[in-house]
Amino acid sequence: MKSHTYYDVLGVSRDATLEEITTAKNALAKVYHPDANIHKDIDTTAFMQEILEAYRTLYDPEKRKAYNLEVFGETKQRVFRTFTVGPENDDEEDRVSFVTYWNTANQLHEVLGRGVRLMKRENQQKTLPQRIFKKIGKNHRREEDLRNRQIEQLSAQAIQYITVLKMAGIPMRYWTPDAMNWILIRWSQKQTMDFRALFARYDSYVEETKTGSEKMRLKLQKRQFGNNLKKLLSYALEA
Repeated sequence: MKSHTYYDVLGVSRDATLEEITTAKNALAKVYHPDANIHKDIDTTAFMQEILEAYRTLYDPEKRKAYNLEVFGETKQRVFRTFTVGPENDDEEDRVSFVTYWNTANQLHEVLGRGVRLMKRENQQKTLPQRIFKKIGKNHRREEDLRNRQIEQLSAQAIQYITVLKMAGIPMRYWTPDAMNWILIRWSQKQTMDFRALFARYDSYVEETKTGSEKMRLKLQKRQFGNNLKKLLSYALEA
């Protein structure tokens, strides 16, 4: 079996749905499109072509079936399920693509963004004058209960994503899009390497190329990310 498959390229499980495959392809294309890296002295054309090749094969049911037969020796049609968080535990998998962890970090940021919006709405409702609060009474309570349940669900999802990233040995300070995108591009140039070796290189890159204001911006982003994540996770602890 090939150790680096189309599923690795897109960072999805072998049971991924067509929607998940498309989402992964679109997200990766934003990072790897040559036009997005033209001023970074990086040629991402080869990996962009690999992403598109993987997508065209896995999105077509017949091509995907033939590919699974060739690579994994599957003779039966797999039942494609919703993507589950984290790397697969199949004994046949020698390693997990960094793309999987990159996708996990993106999903964490998406969940966190939705949670932050809901929490802001909750805080706005709490500041309503009492006379308005009494008027909306029951409707407000129903909306509040629904919002709290949604935040709790997002908090539980965030814990799953965090677990995957921590088990992969990726420190929290690298979970930002800036760091994960930089590491993803460098890893793609030599996909057999241990991506953890790129953490120190990213730190050196920031130190050597970023201005003082840019470093401060990255620092503030990390701090805001940590604070928002802490607020979201508090809902899981209270549930």
